[in-house]
Amino acid sequence: MSADDTPDYGSALAGASILIIDDEPGMRHFLHKILEHRVKRVELAASAAEATKHLDNTHFDVVILDNVMPSKTGLEWVKEQRQIGLYADIIMMTAYADLETAIAALRVGVSDFILKPFRANQILSAVTRTLDRSHLQRDNHLLRHELTAGWVGAFLGKSPAFEKVRALLARLAPLPTSVLFSGESGTGKEIAARTLHKLSDRADKPFVAVNCAAFAPDRMIQQLFGVYEGDEANRPGLLLLADGGTLFLDEVAQMPYALQTALLRVLDDQRVRPVGSERELPLNLRLLFATNADLDAAVASGVFRADLFHRMNVVNVHMPRLADRSEDITELAAHFMQQFSKELGMPPLDLDAETLLKMRRYDWPGNVRELRNLIERSVILGAFPTEFAGQNDTTGDLAIESLELVTQRHILHIVDQCDGNRAEAARRLGVSRKTVDRKCAAWGI
Repeated sequence: MSADDTPDYGSALAGASILIIDDEPGMRHFLHKILEHRVKRVELAASAAEATKHLDNTHFDVVILDNVMPSKTGLEWVKEQRQIGLYADIIMMTAYADLETAIAALRVGVSDFILKPFRANQILSAVTRTLDRSHLQRDNHLLRHELTAGWVGAFLGKSPAFEKVRALLARLAPLPTSVLFSGESGTGKEIAARTLHKLSDRADKPFVAVNCAAFAPDRMIQQLFGVYEGDEANRPGLLLLADGGTLFLDEVAQMPYALQTALLRVLDDQRVRPVGSERELPLNLRLLFATNADLDAAVASGVFRADLFHRMNVVNVHMPRLADRSEDITELAAHFMQQFSKELGMPPLDLDAETLLKMRRYDWPGNVRELRNLIERSVILGAFPTEFAGQNDTTGDLAIESLELVTQRHILHIVDQCDGNRAEAARRLGVSRKTVDRKCAAWGI
């Protein structure tokens, strides 16, 4: 086979950690030779006991094992390991593909079978297939989490205060150091954290953002550390799902005290023990933190652990208030205007010199988030509020249109974009077809 004919097994294989378990030296050597130049890490074990020691020290993405081994079968070992904490996907090698073995394998969570004897491309395909499925499940889980995490915008600004932040992030990017982002609400702490992740060598790995105030205290530990009940009932936590990447904890002042204690061990040891598991799992994770509260006062009052605060606060990145970088308002306002005009399908408003001057003179207690909300609301209503309206804004002295009129204009614009297809318009609007029909009927359309 020529180089051009070599199968492409995807990028997932190159970053994988694999454990091979087989009592036959020839099979271990064969699999090692196939995988050693294609994966990030491959370890060998000649027995179940040796494999268990490997799992205690390293997290593996895939375990390839023979079902026929001395002292116990591969299935017995997998079932035993599932009970104490095994998250890796399993590929079972067997010479006997009977129905009873297949059912037993499914019950303990074996991902794939491969029949002996097999060729190199068959085991590579099996590993790639298993990794792709696992990564898809992880990405779906993280995407669902991301969709509930709220809006994230662009990291914009050229003011001296903001350039200072940008330079500090560039300096921190190649380091594994924990970082604490501080500043008022709405100043862009999460956006700065995401920017730091994108600048780092972890950019192609997950970035997971968690708001510590969004979960009940008893659920927070389960969300982060995961729940392990053995067999198929285990749920990996966000710490494990973010492995290799970055975990960002926002509003850390709201973190329950029990979680503070558990998180301190993660920072010190880079290991995580899921709730109900007997095994600690090694992690490769960068942790970033953010707060708009006075953590020094929280430590002094005893509600926040001093040792955790010092581990988090290795480097502090303070995000400036929008009023302290008013030079950036023009760029931010233009960005939000373009964004919401496109998203809402409504015409942009004119950001004339007087409007921008009034914006720069305003104090913005809600910072960038308040500016964003102002632009969105103004696009929907078709005019800026009077206190921001410029001389060219002919609607500034008029009464704001009623909500019903704004709704009518927006719905009809989307229907027009869909060439009159009300079903498609309803899908884009996120409402039912009946709602669009009812509105159009009320408007005599």
